[in-house]
Amino acid sequence: MVEPVYSPVVALAKGGFAALGLSIDIQGAHNVPESGGAIIASNHIGYLDFIFAGLGARPSKRFVRFMAKESIWHSPVAGPLMRGMKHIPVDRDAGAESFRVALNALRAGEIVGIFPEATISRSFEIKDFKVGAVRLAQQAGVPVIPCVLWGTQRIMTKGRPRDISRGKAISITMGAPISVGRGDDAEVIGNQLHATMAGMLEDTIARYPQHPAGPDDSWWMPQRLGGTAPTLAEATRMDRREAIDRARQAPSP
Repeated sequence: MVEPVYSPVVALAKGGFAALGLSIDIQGAHNVPESGGAIIASNHIGYLDFIFAGLGARPSKRFVRFMAKESIWHSPVAGPLMRGMKHIPVDRDAGAESFRVALNALRAGEIVGIFPEATISRSFEIKDFKVGAVRLAQQAGVPVIPCVLWGTQRIMTKGRPRDISRGKAISITMGAPISVGRGDDAEVIGNQLHATMAGMLEDTIARYPQHPAGPDDSWWMPQRLGGTAPTLAEATRMDRREAIDRARQAPSP
C-alpha cells in the first residue's frame, strides 16, 4: 500500500528517535496480523504514545489509523498530517460518526488504534476502560490486540516538562489477539482486556532496563513500585477536578 504521507512521517520519526538515542524494544510484534482488520488497544501514559504504538505494528508492515480528539485536525501543521495518515477524528459531541468511520476502516482491512482509557493516566497505571474498542471489534468482526507502552511518559506527558535528553529506553509490548464474538458481553470482554493489559504492564515494567536516577527522578514510577507518581485514586480525583474546571471555563452556548 502506497502511503505518501505516513511513510515519510515514520521515517522522520525514526530519525528523531535515533537523534534522541532512544533504545526501543518491541516484544510480541508477531501478534500484529500482516493483513486484515484489527484493533490495537493501547495504554496511554504520554503524548507520543500513538507514535510508539504505531511503531509496534511496523514489523508486520502495517500502518495504524488512530482515533484521536478532533481538535488536532484544526492545527495548521498537525491537521494535514492527520488527514494524510488517515487517522480518525473523534468529536465527543458526535461520537456516532467517528464510530462509523472506524467501523468502515476495519471492514476495509485496516488496523485502528484506540486508547481505551481515553486520556493520559497520570498514575501510569491502567485506568478504567471505555467499551468502544470492544464494541467496534464486535461489529467489525475483528480481534483486539492489546498493546502496552512504558518509558514514553519520560519524554512528554501530562503535567511534566518535556524532556528530550538522550538515552531513554522505550518498551513496546504487543499481546496476543483477543477474539470478540457478536454475542459476547462487551463489559466482560472489556474487563478481560483490562486484566490482560494490567498483567502485560507488570511484565513490561519488570523487564524495563532503566531505573530512576534518584528521588528527584522517581516521578515516572507508580507509587506501589517506589515511585512518586499519583496513585490511581489520586489521579482520578485530579482528572475530575480538571474536567470540572474545563467545564466552568467553556464559553456559554
